[in-house]
Amino acid sequence: MGWNKVVIFLRLIDFEHTLFALPFAYLGAFLAVGGVPTAHDFWWITAAMVGARTAALALNRLIDRHIDARNPRTANWILPRGLIGLPVVYLAIVLSLALLFIAAAHLNPLCLKLAPAAVFVLVIYSYTKRFTWACHLVLGFAIGLGPVGSWIAITARFDWPAILLGAAVALWVAGFDAMYACQDEEFDRQEGLYSLPARFGTARTLQITAGFHLFTVLLLVAVGVTLGLGWLYYMGVGIAAGVLIYEHLLVSPGDLSKMNTAAFRLNRYVSTIIFVFTLVDMFK
Repeated sequence: MGWNKVVIFLRLIDFEHTLFALPFAYLGAFLAVGGVPTAHDFWWITAAMVGARTAALALNRLIDRHIDARNPRTANWILPRGLIGLPVVYLAIVLSLALLFIAAAHLNPLCLKLAPAAVFVLVIYSYTKRFTWACHLVLGFAIGLGPVGSWIAITARFDWPAILLGAAVALWVAGFDAMYACQDEEFDRQEGLYSLPARFGTARTLQITAGFHLFTVLLLVAVGVTLGLGWLYYMGVGIAAGVLIYEHLLVSPGDLSKMNTAAFRLNRYVSTIIFVFTLVDMFK
């Protein structure tokens, strides 16, 4: 595959989405160990996240390619335009899932046993918009598995802090994904697709997503209380909450022109802010 094809493939899978999901996965590992994970664990957690996210995004683009071709907003995307061949996408999915299983095997037996369940969630998400408006929550659940999986990679068990952190991430992702879907409200209805905007309308969806993000903040506070984290952690949560409030101020039912900034660009800062402030709090 030439360099241009590599760049196109990275655009296909929105590789930067992996980068803004990683801080929460790392956070699960750092909190689980109460310090710095070993180089071995850090490497294989990273590999598992990259494998899972690459497979998930490639699957989503592959499964939805015909729908994307009919949507004016997405008709210019890579697969509808035929800029990369389907065999390349299939191969990338197989290799990414292989990386996920190899990484799980190098972490601990529980991770390996749970890997098929994680793959099921990654696959089923792309079909959920065909039968339930809760598809955004399924996506959130899939990404929320990241910090939970990292915690299990370190401890080989489920614990409440990991569950609370995973739930916070799930609602965070579901919130900005549903916000973004407001752009496709009419298209989804015409196509018979399910989404929060198609079911409840844009105005109600923006209210629901604000509620999701409120509970995100409350769950992050609960993580801090459960683990006895210090004031710097809560400062980070407070700053992240400010970012979430700002993104909701940028959009309204009558003006979605700043949706890309609100739904994606700003959210890249949320996970990084919390991760950095947590580390400073832990090692101060």
